[in-house]
Amino acid sequence: MNDDSEDDLDRYDRRILDELSRDGRMPVTTLAGRVGLTKTPCQARLKRLVASGVIRGFRAVIDPRRVGREHVAFVEVKLSDTTEAALSAFNAAVGGLIEVEQCHMIAGPFDYLLKVRTRDIASYRRVLGEKISALPHVANTSTYVSMEAVKDTGGVTARLAVASDGRR
Repeated sequence: MNDDSEDDLDRYDRRILDELSRDGRMPVTTLAGRVGLTKTPCQARLKRLVASGVIRGFRAVIDPRRVGREHVAFVEVKLSDTTEAALSAFNAAVGGLIEVEQCHMIAGPFDYLLKVRTRDIASYRRVLGEKISALPHVANTSTYVSMEAVKDTGGVTARLAVASDGRR
């Protein structure tokens, strides 16, 4: 399977991804039945999808309210320096902040967009002042507090891959 081509995914691979994106703990026998294969070929395809990096892992979806992490803020970060060395230093440092759930380099009027999850606004303020503002080359930040997550799938859904070209 080619690393950068979704063309290598056939309808069975896409159906496997679709089913696993809904329930990653499903037994292989159940998965095989849902995608129209027997157990052995389904298991071989699953192993290939994992080995090739199409499936990067399996994880639990945790309710943020139940673990005291329901406050979400999005932070625009503008750097004072955007040389490759400065970007690398920022990337390495932001990776160590457990409160930063996502970090995206942006093409636009700022350099990065962070999704930060904390207990409450007071916790967020501490993270912003003590951690995010102290990251290498941070010149300024702007914060947008989420009032409600209207849609949060928690990752790429295989339904997009299935729908992208109509192959099933």
